[in-house]
Amino acid sequence: MIALRKPRYIARFAASDSDVAAAQALRYLAFVANEPPGAAPQQGFDADPFDAICRHVLIEDTRDAEATPHRLVACFRILPLGGGSDIARSYSAQYYDLDALEQFEGKMVEMGRFCLHPQVHDPDILRIAWGAMTRFVDEEGVEMLFGCSSFHGTDTAEYLDAFAMLKHRHLAPARWKPRVKAPNVFKFAARLRRKPDARRAALKMPPLLKTYLLMGGWVSDHAVVDRDLNTLHVFTGLEIKAIPPARARLLRALPV
Repeated sequence: MIALRKPRYIARFAASDSDVAAAQALRYLAFVANEPPGAAPQQGFDADPFDAICRHVLIEDTRDAEATPHRLVACFRILPLGGGSDIARSYSAQYYDLDALEQFEGKMVEMGRFCLHPQVHDPDILRIAWGAMTRFVDEEGVEMLFGCSSFHGTDTAEYLDAFAMLKHRHLAPARWKPRVKAPNVFKFAARLRRKPDARRAALKMPPLLKTYLLMGGWVSDHAVVDRDLNTLHVFTGLEIKAIPPARARLLRALPV
């Protein structure tokens, strides 16, 4: 059970093939279409083989009570794993050498393909997404969340302060450190010598990654350059026991 409702928005699991198709269409709009402002939405689907083994979470705008279905404003997918011994099954394992995490003994969940509708900018959507994820983690006894956190575009120069901040404060502990696997990566921890400008770093940090970090998350020491999706992404991990108690209480405070 993952359903959460906050005035205007509801988060729920996909319950049909059409729900999954709606999520794939939104992902296409967010990741692939790259529309200029004011352009008519392009039609298409972002789909891959992992969709069949994941559970999909939809966040819908319920303002129009007569609308069926409600407007989809965000989505993500989750892949529950029994422990680190299953991590090779994950999407992230295509891009990162995760051998170190095979030793993690607790339940894990990969959270991926998180996206917002390009025309929607409401921080409540991210809050309810994390509230829904928190409920799932609590109910299933999950001990680690992980995934790929993406920066838009592949120009590393645009994000140097953000990457410098990741190097300065948020690198993975040595025991879980992801190693290089993808052919095209930016080794920011090895290459950057600059002191990060905190304001510029905060402005350039993706909202999802920023939330991970506020909860005690950590990242790989390199970013993968993914030209297919026009992103730079870093492996991101979060041990549930590391979440500050006050923040955990806030995540659990969303109304059903």
